[in-house]
Amino acid sequence: MTSAISVSHLNKTYASGFVALKDINLEIRHGEIFALLGPNGAGKTTLIGIICGIVNPTSGSVTVNGHDIIANYRAARSLIGLVPQELSTDMFSSPWTTTSFSRGLFGRPPNPAYLQKVLSELSLWDRKDNKIATLSGGMKRRLMIAKALSHEPRILFLDEPTAGVDVELRKGMWEMVRTLRQSGVTIILTTHYIEEAEQMADRIGVINKGELILVEEKAELMRKLGKKQLTLELREPIAAIPPELAKHKLTLADDGAKLVYTYDTRAERTGITSLIDDLQAAGVRFKDLSTTESSLEDIFVGLVRQQQ
Repeated sequence: MTSAISVSHLNKTYASGFVALKDINLEIRHGEIFALLGPNGAGKTTLIGIICGIVNPTSGSVTVNGHDIIANYRAARSLIGLVPQELSTDMFSSPWTTTSFSRGLFGRPPNPAYLQKVLSELSLWDRKDNKIATLSGGMKRRLMIAKALSHEPRILFLDEPTAGVDVELRKGMWEMVRTLRQSGVTIILTTHYIEEAEQMADRIGVINKGELILVEEKAELMRKLGKKQLTLELREPIAAIPPELAKHKLTLADDGAKLVYTYDTRAERTGITSLIDDLQAAGVRFKDLSTTESSLEDIFVGLVRQQQ
């Protein structure tokens, strides 16, 4: 089956000599939510720009539903809705005029009922005839989503879609994203809110310095790279870890008041029982313990640091 998006050996070097993308290979499946994570300047927006036909690649190829983005630009672009980071629309127009015009640009026949549904789901229907300049920042952000959905695309790019949107509206937007996915729309998002990617995405891609570091199923990524930590709150602070506990690779925290033990949940033995036995033998007593598990943010930060 043809992928929703297929990227092969994609490179982008700007006229200044800056290398934005280096040999990117990526397959995005139909109907999935794919989160692309990376620090500022990593190449996320350049990659999206190339797929959407806004930026020209230096070399390599991209197809959208089997349509080459250069040879079959119209067919490829008509399948894509893009919500860019920057707000770009006529501030003296209205939400209704903007979405209607955008739909017409893609050659779609008028469908007032569909546009009403989109604007209503984004809490914009009661402001449909207001000048865009009078809308709040969050409303303008939601209007960009409505504009991207106006021509009923099968692939939706969300480039930092919740920047400047309050928590309640953010939740509403993600509910709409889930509904779109259920209807078969493929969604690619970039976000600085890594907890959103952890909650929403089926697969995660991490890009840094123009290179795609990894692409992995979210659950598998958490399983493979996630660590658990056992924190022991000591009865009495210690100045240093006793030599007989060295094999456990413990770290001291809170000025010697806590010991932290990191272990792999996939290992046949966690080593916790052995650790507690050795603590008792070394005369180190603890009064409480707690466990924490790596978040996607911990994993992401670790991956980026490894590449520096």
